[in-house]
Amino acid sequence: MKLTTSVTVSIPGTTANLGPGFDSFGLALDVANLVTITAEQKMPASPAMVETTGKSFFLGSGLTPFPFSWKIKGSVPQARGLGSSVTVRLGTLMGLNALCGNPLSRLGIYRLCAELEGHPDNAAPAMFGGFTIARSHLDPIRLQVSAKLRFVLLIPDFEVATPDARKVMPKSISIGDAAANAADAAVIATAFATGKYELLRGAFGDRLHQPYRAKLVPFLGEVVTAGELAGAIGGWLSGSGSTICCLAPDSVSAKKIAASMRTAAPKGAKIAIVAADNKGARIVKS
Repeated sequence: MKLTTSVTVSIPGTTANLGPGFDSFGLALDVANLVTITAEQKMPASPAMVETTGKSFFLGSGLTPFPFSWKIKGSVPQARGLGSSVTVRLGTLMGLNALCGNPLSRLGIYRLCAELEGHPDNAAPAMFGGFTIARSHLDPIRLQVSAKLRFVLLIPDFEVATPDARKVMPKSISIGDAAANAADAAVIATAFATGKYELLRGAFGDRLHQPYRAKLVPFLGEVVTAGELAGAIGGWLSGSGSTICCLAPDSVSAKKIAASMRTAAPKGAKIAIVAADNKGARIVKS
């Protein structure tokens, strides 16, 4: 039963993987899309992703489907490795849930979203905020992120579709590469758990996906190196790309890092400096 007729949800953008944390690490950023869900008399045309998400909500909640309209606005760019698809899916799920009096818990909505995405690394931070470690069939771990940190995003003027980025990955990697990734991932988790962010220096190297996806973003190495030489703690390919993210210890150093990254990138790329979002998805209007 619909208790309200229209709901607007704010969903933060995300950066996932953070190098070695493939399909598990994610972090919510202070940049968001607003998704508005409105109950209607008849079903208007909607993107296929929205229709599929709506069907998943009604199936998961056991409620009778009703027609609804959907619209989105905000500053999370599409197919740039900043969780744009999660803003669509999670915004739709949360909006429908709010219209129906919140029959599903936040954890239940997260699980539906992760299932629709096919991997949970963006869904977890978008829903819960902060730095998250998502695990298959288990609840995610969430950690608060310091408000002092800045994430310098270099956003190229081209898209990278996640399916294409997965196709270039190898079928297997060596034991040595797997061990190196496991060690670096453990360091990253430790740094966010303790707030000792200097431990992150040298920990964002990856041997599972970034070396192979570099052909899709050929200036990845140069941009990360430029950021580190300018004072960044480290850098990584955000999600499957094309955005490159460097971590700055504070807002002052972020400006120098941003200038250096821009110089190392082709023309047309944009720069954004953002903080972490520790709140996660939330209703902003109903």
